[in-house]
Amino acid sequence: MAPPRGSVGALQTTSDVDRIEAPVTWKAYLICAFASFGGIFFGYDSGYINGVNGSGEFIRLVEGATAEKLRSSHQSLIVSILSAGTFFGAIIAGDVSERIGRKWTVILGCLIYLIGVVIQMITGPAVDALGTIVAGRLIAGLGVGFESAIVILYMSEICPKKIRGALVAGYQFCITIGLLMAACVVYATENRPDTGSYRIPIGIQFAWGLILGGGLMLLPDSPRYFVKTGQLDRAANSLARLRGQPVESEYIQVELSEIVANEEYERSLIPATGFIGSWMNCFKGGLKNQKSNLRRTILGTSLQMMQQWTGVNFIFYYSTPFLQSTGAISNTFLISLIFTLVNVCSTPISFYTVEKFGRRPLLVWGALGMLICQFLVGIIGVTVGFNHTHLNAAGDPIANNISAVNAQIAFIAIFIFFFASTWGPGAWILIGEIFPLPIRSRGVGLSTASNWLWNTIIAVITPYMVGETEGNLRSSVFFVWGGLCTAAFVYAYFLVPETKGLSLEQVDRMMEESTPRNSAKWVPHETFASAMLGEGGKLHVGQVEDVERKGSA
Repeated sequence: MAPPRGSVGALQTTSDVDRIEAPVTWKAYLICAFASFGGIFFGYDSGYINGVNGSGEFIRLVEGATAEKLRSSHQSLIVSILSAGTFFGAIIAGDVSERIGRKWTVILGCLIYLIGVVIQMITGPAVDALGTIVAGRLIAGLGVGFESAIVILYMSEICPKKIRGALVAGYQFCITIGLLMAACVVYATENRPDTGSYRIPIGIQFAWGLILGGGLMLLPDSPRYFVKTGQLDRAANSLARLRGQPVESEYIQVELSEIVANEEYERSLIPATGFIGSWMNCFKGGLKNQKSNLRRTILGTSLQMMQQWTGVNFIFYYSTPFLQSTGAISNTFLISLIFTLVNVCSTPISFYTVEKFGRRPLLVWGALGMLICQFLVGIIGVTVGFNHTHLNAAGDPIANNISAVNAQIAFIAIFIFFFASTWGPGAWILIGEIFPLPIRSRGVGLSTASNWLWNTIIAVITPYMVGETEGNLRSSVFFVWGGLCTAAFVYAYFLVPETKGLSLEQVDRMMEESTPRNSAKWVPHETFASAMLGEGGKLHVGQVEDVERKGSA
């Protein structure tokens, strides 16, 4: 019987675990690299609000004509509301991407983001400034949630295994570029006497949505999404575009057969079901079962939680008002810019190290470096640094020991180096790799939502922790971050697996057959397709048609 219209027919297979992907081409590099541009959304939105909250014009619009700074409650609300929006956006995006595809979900997120930017731009004397900026950031946050969850999913599913870690690390690099751009724009507009001091930083966001949304229109969707929905002809075409090979190429046939075989295997373990059942699949299995979906979901969500627990967003959200409170630094915006430059310059190191040494060593040693820096900043601060000031002739607070404050700033910069080259990219890389295809979109969505949930919590509580009229922890706050980095160190050593050099399908098998601490020694021993081998070294037409007919819910 002839295969149905649109069917790819029988697929070539291989038992050679090293021949399941085409050689990497420059086209593959460029397509995957462009997708990482979405990180600029995340970075710019995290960075620009720090300067806007320090803008005198914005402060007077929100608090009144005589105000000199935002109240802690207002600062907390303005910063955290974006993260609240992204939390819900990330969860919603997982389901949306199952219905309209990875690419179109990101494009939809760009549209929502642009609407939020327009609302923020309206903020001015003629409207309720606080209500408008909060509403705009909430809506923009929904769009950023779509983008931050699905770009990671999209990149993990289209990148070749040999460079997947490096290219997904490019997403974190774009986050740092966004932070740097925000710092530069804020620095350039901070002294403007009009609404341009905050409207210009807000308005520039519009460009990011147009570039990413417009560019993705030209790129193929994920071949794994097409396999999951039973569209194998479109999966083959997508894979051919991504790998720079003709559809008939043995490389395309073999890689597609491996994805198809893995989908069939996973479907036998995780049957397609309805909306509620699909979400419940993320929590099936026991904690003691290494391959259980529950353990993978906890791993993904806790990775993102730990990344936020490092305290890095304290530096980028609140460094300006915190450093201003010491009186020891004349230009706090410049110090914030230096921190951001360290972040940008350190992240590309991970492009090499994540593929040379692996994901697991980066997270273990990165956490160790961060906890040492955090404790040193705290110890110096409470003994001779930030916490010890006197009033100058003008009545302003000045640190007693400027050299000690400078030492604290140096260790904060070293902390940023460790974060940017390890946990910054590492957590994003792993959440795109650890979930099986039937629950991958929802698993990545939940993990990203965890990032934004903890981002929100930290943004809400930090002003109260360091505010002069609240906790006033000053340098002692670094003991909190140091303790949490210690938890991240222990967590990474005992619970994080090594996924370097494996296809997503091989990662799936590795997590079934090894434990986190011996995962680096695991090597693939067979392909999924070889286990389903049909006559003549091919997957039977009937097997292929079965995937096309079923499609996943």
